[in-house]
Amino acid sequence: MQTKTTFLSLTLLSILLIGCNPNEKNNNSIEGIWKSIGYGKILKIDSTSYKYFDKTSISCLPSKQGDISEVKNSITLKNDTLAVKSGYSYYYYTRTNKFPDLCQKNTNNINDPLYNFEVFADTYKEHYAFFELNKINWDSFYKTAKEKINSNTTEVELYLIIQEMIENLKDNHGSIEPTDEVYEKAEQLNIENEDTEEFKWYGDFQVAGLVADYYLKENLTKDSWLINWGKMENNIGFIQIKAMFLYGDLSLNDSLVKENGFVSTYMDAFNNLSYEEQISKEIAGMNNIMNTIMEDLKETKYIIIDVRFNGGGQDVVALEVLRHFNKSRIQIASKKARHHNDFTKKTPIYLESSENPYTKPVYLLTSQQSASATDMMALSSMEITQLKRIGSHTNGAISDALQKTLPNGWHFSLSNEIYTDNNGKYYENIGVPVDFELNYPEDRQTFFRSVAEDLKKDKQDVLNAIRKLRNE
Repeated sequence: MQTKTTFLSLTLLSILLIGCNPNEKNNNSIEGIWKSIGYGKILKIDSTSYKYFDKTSISCLPSKQGDISEVKNSITLKNDTLAVKSGYSYYYYTRTNKFPDLCQKNTNNINDPLYNFEVFADTYKEHYAFFELNKINWDSFYKTAKEKINSNTTEVELYLIIQEMIENLKDNHGSIEPTDEVYEKAEQLNIENEDTEEFKWYGDFQVAGLVADYYLKENLTKDSWLINWGKMENNIGFIQIKAMFLYGDLSLNDSLVKENGFVSTYMDAFNNLSYEEQISKEIAGMNNIMNTIMEDLKETKYIIIDVRFNGGGQDVVALEVLRHFNKSRIQIASKKARHHNDFTKKTPIYLESSENPYTKPVYLLTSQQSASATDMMALSSMEITQLKRIGSHTNGAISDALQKTLPNGWHFSLSNEIYTDNNGKYYENIGVPVDFELNYPEDRQTFFRSVAEDLKKDKQDVLNAIRKLRNE
């Protein structure tokens, strides 16, 4: 499972999905031209449709369009400020009287490597939130990278240059997605650098499965390959969540799933939904599963939730899990986005409550492989009084991924937001800390092997930590 780069891009996709109507002069109308506060978006709305554009100082590219009915319920208007609801967040737009000239021009140099590089660089300069945190001197960084580009730069070379930039920027949600052909050629160039170590390689779902099989004395899992649950010895509840995505009931065609795989088939169906439908189906799917789990585990002594091998998905799914342990609506965090040389106004984030929450002790197992939406789960858990975290700090990939497209059609993303806890502290890169440290290895495969090849020790370490936290 990838980070928000792949899945939680869906969180910011909402910004691309809103509607209004342009030619009406009534300021009470959502029609018109709107400019985002942060995020680099232009939104054009008429009586029947909406259209989004990604704008930089040198480009304006169409990014999303559709029928106004798809997104109208997500929009509110007050005093010439448009608020677009996306998941648990609102994104704001101000009315502008003129459609930008850049957005009306046909660009003839869409495949020019230098032009594509400049659009990429301008987007990062405007929106990347962590120059200071990662000690990046942008002017020097930009100049060094630009010197590698000329009119003869190939697509593969451009891809490798941008990929190296993202790595050196230490952007947890930074990504560049070229065409399959470019990607495959780049992989061939790097084949000599592939890891040929003799150690056994483990996948995250593979290790998770081994752990669940070993931990569970009574496996109660039903109709789910993404969550395992049941009871351990001594009436201890155990829930293992492998991903924060793919929970919607989309009535997938069985023959397509067999031919193309579940994830590919799911994504094809998912992308045909409006953003509102995507979010509601994901939340509903997780809620259905959690209702079953809570009924199965309601009489347990306490519950362990294992997200050590969970690379993320959607924040709203992570919060839907935590909601079942929360007795009243609470603020769990705030976020702000990079905007010019400052940030947007902080937006509070809330965790909704459950009518019948589980209020006995809960222990959340995390590791440095717990990333993205799983980071968000750990951050939010800090406000749930009966919950303690065990293991090692999370990955620290907390910002949403701002999705953009280059003139040549390549998709890319970057981290443009700072999430903070209720005390104003942020955990990007450093991760959300635990209440009991088990000193897991930072390297992914070293950690996976340490667990998979000594499941008895892994389980005993967790139970010993819980005993100490419970003063037993």
